[in-house]
Amino acid sequence: MAEQRFPNLHVLKHPLVQHKLTELRDKSCSKKDFNELVREISLLLVYEATQDLALTTRSVDTPLTTFEAPVLAGKKPVIVPILRAGIGMVDAFLTLMPLARVGHVGMFRDEKTLEPQTYYFKLPPNSENRPIFVCDPMLATGGSAVAALKKLKEAGLTNITFVCLVAAPEGVQHFFEAFPDVPMYTASLDQGLNDQSYIVPGLGDAGDRLFGTK
Repeated sequence: MAEQRFPNLHVLKHPLVQHKLTELRDKSCSKKDFNELVREISLLLVYEATQDLALTTRSVDTPLTTFEAPVLAGKKPVIVPILRAGIGMVDAFLTLMPLARVGHVGMFRDEKTLEPQTYYFKLPPNSENRPIFVCDPMLATGGSAVAALKKLKEAGLTNITFVCLVAAPEGVQHFFEAFPDVPMYTASLDQGLNDQSYIVPGLGDAGDRLFGTK
């Protein structure tokens, strides 16, 4: 199993996650409900993906006493959605980490080479040494995710975590061959890819369902 071969692959099997994911997969799910479910599932993924953030303490006055209480340490995290579908997950990150910065990576597939190409790349200043959370609802072939992470690594970023809603085994294999050190959090490891490289059972096209473009 992929989960056994790749120790940095974390599949959330919580009942709430699995229930909401089933509702998300349903082709009759409305655009409004689809967006809300993406946010709700992402919230639960973010909760898990941020469990290793560093802590320090600060003095806090409660109604009863003063004590040293835990707070996040270091620089604010950076959220990097892969455009365009990744935008649908950003609000969940900001709900839990409202002071986080947001960068963007825009990718498209070259119709001749079928390789992902970057058309937009923007990071907040001084992103080095910050925790980086890359998000995209779907990891199909893994091409876009791998290309995005290569750009981030080239920019000097090292503390990277990848978060997606569903992943295909083919994409997971490609991802960890390129970046075995990068943790991945997902709600489901699906069956595989069809002839058009769509994840099965999957969600369909997450971008189209999020933005109502199909």
